[in-house]
Amino acid sequence: MNKTHVVKKSEIKRQWYLVDAKDKILGRLSAKVAAILRGKHKAIFTPSLDTGDGVVVINAAKIRVTGRKLKQKVYRRYSGYPGGLKEVTLENMLKNKPTKVVELAITRMLPSGPLGRDMIKKLKVYADDKHYQQAQNPITLEV
Repeated sequence: MNKTHVVKKSEIKRQWYLVDAKDKILGRLSAKVAAILRGKHKAIFTPSLDTGDGVVVINAAKIRVTGRKLKQKVYRRYSGYPGGLKEVTLENMLKNKPTKVVELAITRMLPSGPLGRDMIKKLKVYADDKHYQQAQNPITLEV
């Protein structure tokens, strides 16, 4: 009878990927990147372990969305105080903080809790095509 192999942390090998977000659809790009951060593309994927790889996303300011999302999609945050609800449209968010749009989309596709917080640390997002992860030798990935 074959036994199921359970991966140990010492067996996990990390790789870095470079993703160019220029003219890519936000949701599709985020889903692919979230799967890589989670480790679902590997044969050793374990839901309770962080088996994923690192991802560098460049050109986040040039991301695309479909439909009327630029005007209709709203990002909300609440301070907890009366009148403390802040609402920002996707259009304004892309203008002011383009990296935050991509980060939020990917973060919300990962598990919440300590495991997801560890996974999101392997994501680096840059608004233009310059990045500081040359030392990790990222492999260019077509998404």
